[in-house]
Amino acid sequence: MIPYVLWIVFFVAAPLLLVLYYSFFDVEGHFSLVNYQKFFTPVYLKMTFSSFWYAFLITLIALIVSYPTAYLLTKTKHKQFWLLLIIVPSWINLLLKAYAFIGIFGQYGLANSLLEVFGIGRQQILFTDFSFIFVAVYIFIPFMILPIFNALNELNDTYIDAAKDLGASKWTTFRRIIFPLTINGVKSGCQIVFIPALSLFMLTRLIAGSRVVTLGTAIEQHFLVTQDWGMGATIAVFLIIAMFLIMFLTGDRKRGV
Repeated sequence: MIPYVLWIVFFVAAPLLLVLYYSFFDVEGHFSLVNYQKFFTPVYLKMTFSSFWYAFLITLIALIVSYPTAYLLTKTKHKQFWLLLIIVPSWINLLLKAYAFIGIFGQYGLANSLLEVFGIGRQQILFTDFSFIFVAVYIFIPFMILPIFNALNELNDTYIDAAKDLGASKWTTFRRIIFPLTINGVKSGCQIVFIPALSLFMLTRLIAGSRVVTLGTAIEQHFLVTQDWGMGATIAVFLIIAMFLIMFLTGDRKRGV
């Protein structure tokens, strides 16, 4: 247990306490609660709502795409091979994928070239909400598919056969049998996607530009540009609290007997 405890203390607890410590100091280094007062102003509350909204959209779209994909994968002959092909892109560096999409969505990129072929003409795709959500969903989809695939793959087919024998339709079987029995996989996938999507900053800068401002970009701005570490740490504190709440709400809580 000693290596594990030391890892938790130095690389989890200590950084969290350090962030909390810095949040009580203003830009001049004086102990103050001004950062917490400033966080509850309309500017930061709007930014918080925007962060949750984009994270919700990214998670929802990823779930809508991933669940049927994972279901179809479990029905294929070489499902582990196809699953590997879906996971492989997640091994590529995030920065490389972001720059690849900058080329694809740029004014002279592949997307605009296809639009010209169809007679639509060049459009401003990069630095829009669409491009940000599209790229974020693409990056997070493998992390949503994997837990759902595992849950579906472990599902006992006898439950589905019993539902068919009792005259249940395909929709009723899905709604009453398949989805409830794989809900833990859905929760895990949503947790894995929503939490990092809530704190995105690099994709926001590269793909959305100044169009999308989230808590992640605000933290980056305060630490690297304005040098207001106290305000950056305060935003991080609220972001950490939100992440713990999400983990609690999406966690697997078993009822006692």
